[in-house]
Amino acid sequence: MTSPGVVGEEKDVPSLRSRALSAALMASGRRRRWSSAEAVREVVAASARRPASHLPPRALGRVAELSRTIVGAWPVYDAAPLGVEPTARVLYLHGGGFIHELRRQHWSLVRTLVTEAGAQCVVPAYTLAPRGTADRTVPVAADLLSGLIESGGAGGTVLVGDSAGAGLALAAAQRLRERTGAQPSRIVLISPWLDVSMSHPGQAAIEARDPMLARAGLLEAGRLYAGTLSAADPRVSPLHGDFEGLAPMTVFTGTRDVLGTDARELVNRARAAGVEVDLHEAEGLPHVYPLLPVPEGREARRRLVDLVRTAA
Repeated sequence: MTSPGVVGEEKDVPSLRSRALSAALMASGRRRRWSSAEAVREVVAASARRPASHLPPRALGRVAELSRTIVGAWPVYDAAPLGVEPTARVLYLHGGGFIHELRRQHWSLVRTLVTEAGAQCVVPAYTLAPRGTADRTVPVAADLLSGLIESGGAGGTVLVGDSAGAGLALAAAQRLRERTGAQPSRIVLISPWLDVSMSHPGQAAIEARDPMLARAGLLEAGRLYAGTLSAADPRVSPLHGDFEGLAPMTVFTGTRDVLGTDARELVNRARAAGVEVDLHEAEGLPHVYPLLPVPEGREARRRLVDLVRTAA
């Protein structure tokens, strides 16, 4: 584990289970859904014909108090501990390349934060691209973050996002900072996608080893999310935004994640702006490994639980 404010890597050899999972993902052809612009457009078209459910699993209702409101056009779920005051508040923005709904692994993370960290989790099912574009999505996410911060109560407010949701989280934090100067207690970014142009020169070498993602499909998904905005607009690619005055950050990434370059660039730019950053880069681990059923994922979730518990 690295110390706060220090950029470092975790050089432990990947566990046997994580290596087996990466091999299975590679063999399954899961990366094909991101292999080309056409593949992404097929996913979007299929979702338009038959939208996927974003409903929480029934089992979550047995361990958390669930409610739902509508903010703008978004269903927003609230999951809170049963019978006790929450220790902190979490705004969780899910990943999926801006084209996939909340999935079981996302709800599993919410369950962990509610039951183990004792947190109230606010989880928006934001409108997906191409209907949901950055110019519409970022302001609503910033509104939700602002509302949680202002709601007060015990503990602090932690902003958590994975993959595309991490990019949305960072853009929302930047937007709120510009509006009022307010920030959450901490920002936690899991395998963040922060530059939709997919133009970092280091990504080509990583892509060959990434069992989940490919640049061509991500580039198309990013184009759909950008809408009429440039890919360089900070609302679309918050890596190009201003980092001064942002909350302390914790970043998780793996060396087999083509988006790992975004995490490293983020750390460099945030530190240059005086932001405290704690980077956890896991050797041999793929995209969003903290959400996966591997030992390294469990350890990352334990760290996240500790961060939420101690938020102030």
